[in-house]
Amino acid sequence: MAKEFYSDLRLGILGGGQLGRMLIQEAINFNASISVLDPDENAPCKNLCDHFEVGALNDFDTVYKFGKRVDLLTIEIEKVNVDALEKLEEEGVIVYPQARIIRLIQDKGLQKEFFKQNDIPTAPFQLISSRDNLKSAKLKLPYIQKLRKDGYDGRGVMKITNENDVLNAFEAPSLIEKWVDFEMEIGVIVARNQNEEVKAFPCVEMEFNPDVNLVEYLISPSLLPHDIQQKAESLAIKIAEDLQIVGLLAVEMFLTKDGEILVNELAPRPHNSGHQSIEGNITSQFAQHLRAIFNLPLGDTQCRTNAVMINLLGEPDFQGLAQYVGLEKVLEKEGVYIHLYGKKYTKPFRKMGHVTIVNDDRAKAIETARSVQDILKVIA
Repeated sequence: MAKEFYSDLRLGILGGGQLGRMLIQEAINFNASISVLDPDENAPCKNLCDHFEVGALNDFDTVYKFGKRVDLLTIEIEKVNVDALEKLEEEGVIVYPQARIIRLIQDKGLQKEFFKQNDIPTAPFQLISSRDNLKSAKLKLPYIQKLRKDGYDGRGVMKITNENDVLNAFEAPSLIEKWVDFEMEIGVIVARNQNEEVKAFPCVEMEFNPDVNLVEYLISPSLLPHDIQQKAESLAIKIAEDLQIVGLLAVEMFLTKDGEILVNELAPRPHNSGHQSIEGNITSQFAQHLRAIFNLPLGDTQCRTNAVMINLLGEPDFQGLAQYVGLEKVLEKEGVYIHLYGKKYTKPFRKMGHVTIVNDDRAKAIETARSVQDILKVIA
């Protein structure tokens, strides 16, 4: 890279949400110059970056013009105009992760086809173009329907259990996949730099809120048998190498009741399943992403201690100016780290922050996490 990351290199981030905010917090330690593009004039990144621009991430001209003002472009959200990114790459702007990877991951159908072509274990699936296709589906009920594009945080996902569900299924192009009666959802984050150095973070265990399909608890490190953890990490590394990605890749997986690992979805960026790494690992996922895209040596991913991460979500019955109830009380507890995302307004189940609890005693860390969740609430 001709320009030095700590002096004259201009890094642009598409998206100004909490992931960009935490990336900037780490980038300050690298003395990197950061520009951010986001459609929200009050985005969490607004007051932390060197240059903030309001604009649509899916608009070709907006993304292209923003990209022409930086040397290196990265993302904190996949829903961006890939045509503009490809044009920027052609004209010499470095885009990490690469535009072709973002295009692949924007489409869950293409993701599944990629898994199939590269012998990556995943649940059996079928691509469909409309709701009518479900009447002749090859998969037996129950199965999961996922919109191919624009689904996130549980949106665009529906369980189809009977004929009535079929009548109310998504009409847009989607995929259906076999319902997996899994034991646990697990995740591995892996990084790869331009020098082809690859490192995986230790496997983590995730518990989801069934009502909104969001991660409720994340526990690191996992206590699963070593061979299962090793298999999950090897799978994540294989995917990163098959993609030849530069940057961070989050790999979400199912562990089935018979010990099989199935890859669910990918995210080519810092991810909710790696937030605990800020306090829980020697190198955080945000520092690792910067190391990867700056083509620096990748950091040590070992866990420092047990870490439990809780998403801080807006309470179901509140919408308006955010108020945090119980903040002082939870900060009295040992090993509690609060991360507020700077979002002015709360609404039901909106991600407003996260809390990480660290403790050398895993059971104590989990116990404290349950207590924090009971006490700390976001209301309006």
